[in-house]
Amino acid sequence: MQQLKTKVLIIGAGTGGYVAGIRCGQLGLDTVLVDGGDGLGGTCLNVGCIPSKAIIHAAGKFETVAKAAADGTLGITASSPAIDLSQTVAWKDGMVRKLNAGVAALLKKAKVKVIKGWATFEDAKTCRVETGDGPITITAEHVILATGSEPVELPFLPFGGDVISSTEALSLDAVPGKLVVVGGGYIGLELGIAYRKLGAEVAIVEMADRILPLYDKALTDPVMKWLTDHGVELHLGARAGGFGDGKLSITTRDGEPLALEADKVLVTVGRRPRTKGWGLENMGVAMAGPFVKIDDRCATSMKNVWAVGDLTGEPMLAHKGSAQGEVVAEIIAGHDKRFDPVTIAAVCFTEPEIVSAGLGPLDVEGRDDVITAVFPLAAIGRALAIEAGEDGGFVRVLASKADHRLLGVQAVGQHVAELSNSFAQMLEMGAVLEDVAGVIHVHPTLGEAFHEASLRALGHAIHI
Repeated sequence: MQQLKTKVLIIGAGTGGYVAGIRCGQLGLDTVLVDGGDGLGGTCLNVGCIPSKAIIHAAGKFETVAKAAADGTLGITASSPAIDLSQTVAWKDGMVRKLNAGVAALLKKAKVKVIKGWATFEDAKTCRVETGDGPITITAEHVILATGSEPVELPFLPFGGDVISSTEALSLDAVPGKLVVVGGGYIGLELGIAYRKLGAEVAIVEMADRILPLYDKALTDPVMKWLTDHGVELHLGARAGGFGDGKLSITTRDGEPLALEADKVLVTVGRRPRTKGWGLENMGVAMAGPFVKIDDRCATSMKNVWAVGDLTGEPMLAHKGSAQGEVVAEIIAGHDKRFDPVTIAAVCFTEPEIVSAGLGPLDVEGRDDVITAVFPLAAIGRALAIEAGEDGGFVRVLASKADHRLLGVQAVGQHVAELSNSFAQMLEMGAVLEDVAGVIHVHPTLGEAFHEASLRALGHAIHI
């Protein structure tokens, strides 16, 4: 059996793991990265964030052509559109391969040794990797756990056949005639909306009384309106049951049984940390519920064992894992670092998009020391010029009454995902309302709504 010794061993090649590897290499640390999952880039690059946004983009283009073919749009007409989803998926797969190759090149440049295979830990610093060329034992001074997460499977709706997870939903060879989505969170809504745009009949089954229950109602109302306007069948406060003979059994909020016809059932009821099957139980690390417990250095309870990304808890977002990976690499290299962000912004790529950074109304409910101000995108010229001003979109700021310090920023509307970094940057830098108001925002852009919302919080918005 081949044996390796290394300074740093990283398990998992997702956004947390591969970024940690690149940074370790840049810092001159001898590093081995074991990739046993979805491939370099992990879930996000291969079967998550990137391919889903590609399918969402293609769906948006198809919808635009379909509008032109129906009644015309903006004076543009077109003949009846058609989609070959297998070609769309092939385009998506080609883009993923290109990004995979890019990650591989970056790891090679950083002199990181990549081993493809499944790792199983015998103790905290030693693992056995089953590769195509036989087993390898690796011993390391430092171990970074970055095993990511996996879709939650319902025991009465096991994945297989026409019951699919988001992974399979991104690789279908044809648009299903009838798609039922179980779970009204961001993954289910993003894909459900995309397939509705592509022509599928879509139904959504959600246990909560409304979609996207983690967001306040004002943010989700425009998405709800889109779903209603586009004929998406909503079953809120409902429970899914078994699937057979092309029908999904559900129980409505009134307790009535109902059978929904479905060519495919997409189950998106959440994700869980990938803690099984690689010997975590042999490592002696403390847990925080289903997650690996870490401190503000991403250190576990076992010396020189670190954990990053979805394995460490909410928010389970790719950019959080990447930031943690950089922090851990720098700590191992001797730098004094902490993972202590003011905010980690989140985006739902629904129709329209939702952004949330920092505190929202639900977090400050009942407090009288907070200023809240909303500015509608309907009053922004750029929004109107790109048909993004008629869906109830807005930007909202929350700030302290005492010193005007920004506490949170949210937005809903078309293309508002691109505002998320500006929101996070202002919060991270400790900006006050006057800071945002004092920045000359470019005209015409959607970012002007952030400026105007801050002005409104100060009592003197210009365009409302």
